[in-house]
Amino acid sequence: QVQLVESGGGLVQPGGSLRLSCAASGSIFRINDMGWYRQAPGKERELVATVTSGGSTNYADSVKGRFTISRDNAKNTVYLLMNNLKSEDTAVYYCNARVITIAYMTISEYDYWGQGTQVTVSS
Repeated sequence: QVQLVESGGGLVQPGGSLRLSCAASGSIFRINDMGWYRQAPGKERELVATVTSGGSTNYADSVKGRFTISRDNAKNTVYLLMNNLKSEDTAVYYCNARVITIAYMTISEYDYWGQGTQVTVSS
């Protein structure tokens, strides 16, 4: 099986920064797209940023210019650097990875999710 473990969340003041990390482990053959999603209280889950295996990135308009997604393929890890945080960034952040596995004589591609990490932006 594959698991994604997130870290780096916490409480930060408006204008501050946080760096989230998400490391995938398990029977991984290849990781294609990776991304970050978030869900704020009373709101639907939304895409924050994605990065392909080749390094192409996409960002939600609300975070463009403030957040940076990156990945370290050697470590099977995706990062989200969040700068100039705003109160509206408060949410539980989930990482996602589209993972190719080879097991039980089967090649599979499946989306795995991290456990979520709380980011709270408040004075």
